Amino acid sequence: MLANTPLGKLSPASLFVVGLAAAFVIFVIVQAITSPATLLQTVAASLGLGAVYSIIALGFVLIFKATQTINFAQGSLAVAGALFLSFAVSDGHIPFTTIANPLLNIGGPSWIPWVLSVFMALFFAAILGAIVERIAIRPMVGQPLFSVAVITLGLEFILRTLNNDTSETEFRSLEVPWGSEGFKIGDALINWSFVVSIALAIVSFIAVFLFYRSRLGIAMRAVAFDQEAAMAQGIDVGKVFAIAWIAGSMLATLGGIMGTQPPVKQTGAIDPQTATIAFRALPAVVLGGLDSASGALLGGLIVGFAEIFAGQYLSSYASTIGAGYPLIIPYVVMLIGLVVRPHGIFGTPEIRRV
Repeated sequence: MLANTPLGKLSPASLFVVGLAAAFVIFVIVQAITSPATLLQTVAASLGLGAVYSIIALGFVLIFKATQTINFAQGSLAVAGALFLSFAVSDGHIPFTTIANPLLNIGGPSWIPWVLSVFMALFFAAILGAIVERIAIRPMVGQPLFSVAVITLGLEFILRTLNNDTSETEFRSLEVPWGSEGFKIGDALINWSFVVSIALAIVSFIAVFLFYRSRLGIAMRAVAFDQEAAMAQGIDVGKVFAIAWIAGSMLATLGGIMGTQPPVKQTGAIDPQTATIAFRALPAVVLGGLDSASGALLGGLIVGFAEIFAGQYLSSYASTIGAGYPLIIPYVVMLIGLVVRPHGIFGTPEIRRV
């Protein structure tokens, strides 16, 4: 009987995933009835974390679409961008200078100078991305992709060392205007950082959606499809690389800033571990598909929900499965997803004939 139904046409791995999804839905319904406040707070935190992962994953995707290489330096770029903001709002001067940050004297609500300083940090992050691309990536156009990947890994260690020299002796505050405050919906406490993360993710994905329909976006898709053919058609591959790295660095900066906030961290400050936010987001990239912006969004949300729900509802088993189990859950989800869809949920299948 089952063989003649849609479920009967699924592979055992797909059936397993369907079963997990069904069990999760039933679990959520039960929790909504028994403890709605806890469920609402957990869902809000999941959306907040998923949004942060989605932003960082989108940066991975943009660079991968242009270069066909995973940027292993994304974590260090995230920390560098967050440090630019710390220099501007905590130290009160323009990054790399002793000039006072004039944006802090604009007046008005306290959040206005902070938001403007975020744009300053994004500007310096864009410059950093352009410099890295021009010096380390542009000369590798047409070279083996493995070599480019190794270069990004080297950049990760170089930038991380420079970042740690700045932040390892003290936590560098980002002076976020909302602090650790939140608001209540019934008995559920929703942190403002969840809302900000979700808003930034929405803006980022809308911007990328519009960019893909621009002339440069079409050129990027052409380069992603066939770099040599794009060059033959007169497309400036170097320019596409630069745009991808600039956008990737700016997205990494947003991820790095929000990576210091709940639910990722409670400190609101940069420390040497902030760079790990990119590697925590890597399962979202792989799960969604390395070349798919839609996959970055969905993958980030799936991983965020898995991590937060596991942390909330499996905490009583921490003595058995280990205190760090929430950080393992995203990779477990990624492995399950790859068994069903080896190229990711929205990734482009690649067929090789030998």
